[in-house]
Amino acid sequence: MNTQFRKGVLEICVLALISQKDMYGYEIVQNISKVIDVNEGTIYPILRRLTKEGYFETYILESREGPARKYYQLTILGKENLSKLMLEWKDFVKAVNVLISNDEGGNDFE
Repeated sequence: MNTQFRKGVLEICVLALISQKDMYGYEIVQNISKVIDVNEGTIYPILRRLTKEGYFETYILESREGPARKYYQLTILGKENLSKLMLEWKDFVKAVNVLISNDEGGNDFE
């Protein structure tokens, strides 16, 4: 998958996951990697950037299975951004589907 395209999709995925519940970094990586081939080196920079932009707040919780974990929590600004990105995503997918569908777009790419 194209790197730039993937980066935008991963941002939406990260925001959507954390909107469901607060998560720590490795938990986010595990959840995304179930459906998209991704590693920690891709997700952690996104988490840092989105936190810096005010979309997440972080807090530390002790863990029974090892060191304390940094959890990410969606802010109001993050929720607003996720809503905006989801609308843009749905419009984008709809437009692409029109272009690549022979039934709806009337285009014949063969």
